[in-house]
Amino acid sequence: QVQLVESGGGLVQAGGSLTLSCAASGRALSRYGRAWFRQAPGKEREFVADISWSGGRTAYADSVKGRFTISRDNAENTVYLQMNRLKPEDTAVYYCAVPAAAIWGQGTQVTVSS
Repeated sequence: QVQLVESGGGLVQAGGSLTLSCAASGRALSRYGRAWFRQAPGKEREFVADISWSGGRTAYADSVKGRFTISRDNAENTVYLQMNRLKPEDTAVYYCAVPAAAIWGQGTQVTVSS
């Protein structure tokens, strides 16, 4: 059974940075694309970024393009989300996922104060 565990969330001031990690246990996921989503209070879950299994292709939501960077370390079975120049509207619970396998993590809270 595969589990995804996110970490790295927290409280940060606007303009600051955070790096989220998503570690997978139970099975190597090196051949799967990975993704980050987020859900703000009262809103639907939305796509943030994804990365191909090789890391050679990435995609971002327009709202985070140029500020967030997704990367992966297949040897560590981990995906990262580097978040720079954070804004209050980035406040949400961030979830990592393996969309092709419908596997989700439990989420990590990111709060950006103004």
